[in-house]
Amino acid sequence: MARYVALLRGINVGGNKMVPMARLKALLERLGYTDVVTLLQSGNVVFGSRVRRTAQLEQSLEAAIEEEFGFQVSVLVRTHAELAAVVAANPLPGAEKTPSQFLVTFLSGVPEPARLAELDAEAYRPDEFRAVGREIYARFPQGIGRSKLAVALGKARLGVTSTARNWSTVTKLVALSAE
Repeated sequence: MARYVALLRGINVGGNKMVPMARLKALLERLGYTDVVTLLQSGNVVFGSRVRRTAQLEQSLEAAIEEEFGFQVSVLVRTHAELAAVVAANPLPGAEKTPSQFLVTFLSGVPEPARLAELDAEAYRPDEFRAVGREIYARFPQGIGRSKLAVALGKARLGVTSTARNWSTVTKLVALSAE
């Protein structure tokens, strides 16, 4: 049975789209997923499934969450191997030394280059980012909280669904999803 990580977008933020993790875990177990574990309150779920298509898992989870909680939530699913590859492919050195300064934005697909080009990297210095496949890696040497780049990445019109996790969360999810 393969291990997966589901990343729910925009839940439990500012009192909106409240999804208790215990209830989310119970929902996935009712759906037949195994060894379900949640991490934090921001919508990170690790689980086992015999289903091999992540798109099928995303659709199933989105439908079940809407039925259970009464609102739509976008879900991105990665395999353990894909998530481990995200960590290995980090093009910005130093994440392990200062994980609070790093974010990975997970995307539902590879954005069109023209849309990425709209994010003028020079305008956000000293913050920096690199797009690699379905992820955008970003470093915020002065912190994420007041970063204009963090805001821009969150509002970017990339033509794909996105959700971000800090480096500590990403590495914890890799460890939790190890088979």
